[in-house]
Amino acid sequence: MKALGTAERIDALERLLGNPDDTGNPLGYRPILEADEADQMFDAGERALDDFEFNAEVVPAEYGGRLLGLDTYINMMRVIYRRDPSLGLGYGFSSFIAGVNIWSAGDDEQRRTAASLLLNNQRIAAAYHELAHGNDFAGTDCAATRDASGLLRLSGRKEVVCNIRRARALVILVRTAEGGGSRSHSQILIDKAELPSDTLVDLPRWPSVGVRGVQLGGMEFRDCPIPDSALLGTEGQGTETALRSFQLTRIALPGMLCGVLDSGLRLAQTLAVERELYGEPISALPAVRAQLADAFVDLLISDCCTTVAARGVHLLTEQSSIHASAVKYQVSGHLLRAMDSLSAVLGASSYLRDGRYGVFQKLLRDLKLAGFGHASRVACLVTMLPQMPVLARRGWTDGPEAPAEVFRPDVELGSLPFHRLSLSGRGKDSLLTALIAGIDRVTADGRAEGTEASALRTLFAQLRDESENLRRACAELHPTDIGVDAAPEVLRLPARYAALLAASSCINVWQEYGAQGDPAWLIAALHRLSRSLGYAGIDDISPMRERLYSQLAERYAAHESFDLSRRPLPS
Repeated sequence: MKALGTAERIDALERLLGNPDDTGNPLGYRPILEADEADQMFDAGERALDDFEFNAEVVPAEYGGRLLGLDTYINMMRVIYRRDPSLGLGYGFSSFIAGVNIWSAGDDEQRRTAASLLLNNQRIAAAYHELAHGNDFAGTDCAATRDASGLLRLSGRKEVVCNIRRARALVILVRTAEGGGSRSHSQILIDKAELPSDTLVDLPRWPSVGVRGVQLGGMEFRDCPIPDSALLGTEGQGTETALRSFQLTRIALPGMLCGVLDSGLRLAQTLAVERELYGEPISALPAVRAQLADAFVDLLISDCCTTVAARGVHLLTEQSSIHASAVKYQVSGHLLRAMDSLSAVLGASSYLRDGRYGVFQKLLRDLKLAGFGHASRVACLVTMLPQMPVLARRGWTDGPEAPAEVFRPDVELGSLPFHRLSLSGRGKDSLLTALIAGIDRVTADGRAEGTEASALRTLFAQLRDESENLRRACAELHPTDIGVDAAPEVLRLPARYAALLAASSCINVWQEYGAQGDPAWLIAALHRLSRSLGYAGIDDISPMRERLYSQLAERYAAHESFDLSRRPLPS
């Protein structure tokens, strides 16, 4: 593929995949549903992505690929996820999960080898999971131990791993020392073609309710000889590498899944304008318009959160550990609730498995991945919790503010700084600092007037109160409060924190990103977030909902996406 800019590549991919609603489109919803019903990957889609050389999107530019900005990669993947999350996960994201570990910890030869495989349309799978231990890495049984000659030998099982049978290479988390502790595990990169075939045994596939086409398999390793050159980074560094890499994948996955809500919202609007009740389309009903407007707001909140966090990986790299978990928790909640709400708009049509609305039930099933894929929502709160008291005592809103470019998706960024990812923000969070600073800027610039200004003042006051109340509560936490056995009321603290980061993202994107000048969506978003925090919000949100529904209907008629980009779609 000749060199294209970001927007050009996204447009080219949209054109290649075409209008998914077109029943004659060989890459549309009809054949996607047929593949899903057969529990198979969408072969025609994979061939199209091969032709597009899509694997180049997961290879850093310095190794011959096109991977630069994390937000760019998310937007490329969102094109696929709007159509088929199984294709998105099974083709693009699976290799990205493995790849970020290689780009983060691998040596130059390992990176070049991985890049060559991917650029030749091969797959790399990340094998972490063992059914007996779930996401408890400290309990991993699959082990690489040294024999009498000092050679590493791999034995054990990995289960429910995406593409493990189809992948040419594997990134595997293995135990390399007895006991617990952060240095008892390592990651290795193996090329299956270079190992004795009798030491690798494929396990039966695990069928699933969602993403049914994804090949969730397993593998048993039987005294498999592994050269020291397979180690990613130093021995004992595996858990640390995985936790650093998760900062990228926990942001990327919900960002991609925004495409599912975009499609769900489009299907619901289609039904709302075409289905009549008492001689009028059901879109004339206030309750239906409100549900559609609320889902639209959920999408904009989600896009703000993931876009800001993805850009923060570049510009606030050392703070990404807390941002990634907050985004995974917050955004997955918005996406899941919004799609459930839209199923009520579609009614019985949300259960159909074929026909015009048949893809909705597939998208709804596939979206469930948002709640648990790459760590559950609760696990994200547990990850955030230890940083809460440190933030409350050291910085909170007194630290350096995030640069304006974090909130400007129209500003291109450079390469991903894999080497600067940190396991802790060390008591700093520039996005939280930007909450109060953003409130002050919006208040001062006077862009909102009259009832809009009054509504924002009310919401801003509630957010200020919440920020201070939460700071005090977090500062009082005792070390015994913040373990994995934390009480539910304690885990509510990082959940509140995630909502404040979402509010900061929305306020500052609205302020900095000129295309979003209408304050209606900002007011509706902050009302939604404030209510989730236990505050009253504003007295009457219905005028904002009406304006938002009008904007949604306008985008729908113009064949534009519903996210921040407002990108033209194939028609």
